[in-house]
Amino acid sequence: MSKKNLAILFTVACLIISCTHKTYKEPTVKIETNFGDFIVELYPEKAPKTVTAFLSYVDSGYYKNSSFYRVLKAADQPSSSFKSDLIQGGIWETKNKFQIKLPGIPHEPTSQTGILHKDGTISLARLAPGTASTEFFIVIGNQPAYDYGGDANSDGQGFAAFGRVIEGMDVVKQIHDQPDNETNFTPPISIKNIIQL
Repeated sequence: MSKKNLAILFTVACLIISCTHKTYKEPTVKIETNFGDFIVELYPEKAPKTVTAFLSYVDSGYYKNSSFYRVLKAADQPSSSFKSDLIQGGIWETKNKFQIKLPGIPHEPTSQTGILHKDGTISLARLAPGTASTEFFIVIGNQPAYDYGGDANSDGQGFAAFGRVIEGMDVVKQIHDQPDNETNFTPPISIKNIIQL
């Protein structure tokens, strides 16, 4: 093959690759699981501290070989409680000793960010405000109880939402449907990795 033909072939290949590589307006991550991958868009302008911390954990490789270990299913919850559907993951099951040493992220409530817990929203799990770090959850369906002033936490401060699933919500729902014992997946669902796109 001549150098000219080789150069043309190389140019065509580069054009094909550039056309198939998707670009996103916001910082975006891919969560890779055994059930498939899904894409999460993050909102640093609205939740800068939360997004910065989460991306630092992603870039540090903390989520490699982690898991989704907790699940809430409305059908399994007592009639006296509010109903919610979500999956929760992070490094708590796989690297707990490391996770508990991380500093908490300053709490960015939904009243401040305007990011509400609607279908596919990703949010930080926490105990008291400011204790959240690597653990996160994704809601299925609209879950206003997790917003500021909601009933999901007795302090009324809600949870720090910071992005939403924009591709692969069917994967999230498939994970949500996996076997569980009360609120724990049995077995936990492997997160192969989380990477920035």
